[in-house]
Order: sequence, then structure tokens, then C-alpha cells
Amino acid sequence: MIEGRGRRLEVPTGFADDDGTVDAALADALESNDADAVLRALCSGARLLVPIVAVADDRDPDTGADTASHMASVSLVQEDGRRGLLAFTSLETLRRWDPAARPVPARAPDVARAAVEEGADGILVDIAGPVRFAVDGPALGLLAGFAP
Repeated sequence: MIEGRGRRLEVPTGFADDDGTVDAALADALESNDADAVLRALCSGARLLVPIVAVADDRDPDTGADTASHMASVSLVQEDGRRGLLAFTSLETLRRWDPAARPVPARAPDVARAAVEEGADGILVDIAGPVRFAVDGPALGLLAGFAP
């Protein structure tokens, strides 16, 4: 279970011992700036953290406070219309982007399948750095085809 700021989030099966640090092979691949090595690390089932954030459905007209909301995964839409599902390699990189986002751990192939099912064009990994990486095009399909 991940806890913080009064929030609790049940960890999906298989991640009970996850301490939120980046997978070592994935970290090495990202640091080397070797796209093939990054894809190999992701295909081997490296864990990513998908951010879940609160989205306001309704606001009080007088105060502007949220009166109803829901939780949602996050994607980024580029100027050309392409959409990427956000994912992070560690709690540190997630918090660099949004300290209030709730992390949901998932194996990289599962994240890729979710991106494809949601109609996203790719996965944007560690968008706030230190090393950004995009999985799109044929690489997204390849990653989505790997069993965790």
C-alpha cells in the first residue's frame, strides 16, 4: 500500500515490495541514451508508475471549490494532435512532475496495451526529466505485444 498526505492507494498484485525506485536496467539504458536498450528494458517488464490525478467535475459557483470529482490517468496532447499517456520510472520522477499525483505501478507492456486501448499514440516516460523518453509508432506496438 502507498500512503501519503492522508491518501491510501492499494498496490496491484506483484508490487508489494516495490520501493518506488527506478528499475536498474531501465535507469542504465536511459542514462546511456540508447533507445534499443530502453525498449529492451521496458519489454523485459520494467515497472512504470502511471499517474492518477483528481479531475474536477463540478465547482461551487461562489467559492470555486470542487464539489464533485473523479480520478483519471493523464495524457498529453501535442500541437499536432498526437496523444501520449504519461508514465514515470520512479516516485522521484513522478513527484518532479506533480507531487499530488497518485502512482499506480504497472509493467511496461501493460502500460503500452493501455495506451493502445485508449487510442494514445505513445507513452511519454519521465516527461519532467531528468531523461525523457517516448515510446511510439512500431515500438509501442512491439511493447504492447510483450506478456509481462
